[in-house]
Amino acid sequence: MPSQPRVNRRIHERFLLQPGYTAASVRLHPKERAFTREGHVYDISEGGIRFELDHPIELGSTITMRIELPSNCDDAGLDHCVFVTGNVIWCDLDEPGPSKMAMAITRYDRQGDKARMLRSLTSKRYLRAA
Repeated sequence: MPSQPRVNRRIHERFLLQPGYTAASVRLHPKERAFTREGHVYDISEGGIRFELDHPIELGSTITMRIELPSNCDDAGLDHCVFVTGNVIWCDLDEPGPSKMAMAITRYDRQGDKARMLRSLTSKRYLRAA
């Protein structure tokens, strides 16, 4: 049977990041006040993020993530971190090792975070994901 073409239902364009080079820190709401979990981002869009952590987070959990986008280091005087809050919508527990997950962004936590992230993603330093 011929395979059906894959339909992209995403609203926002995704960008691939180099795993291991785009650090992320996570805290759970409302339990944690500090960023206690460390990991890496694989791809990112205006509306969501695919990432990995050493330990899985339960689906539906609300988290805040601090993302260190390396290309933002070129922005004179601007903090290179972006803070977002959202919900875990996907978690792959089948593979050994760190857990791959995805979150849907529900808000950008600081003024200018969304613009800073979009400026970084559209700087032509990242590949667009399929």
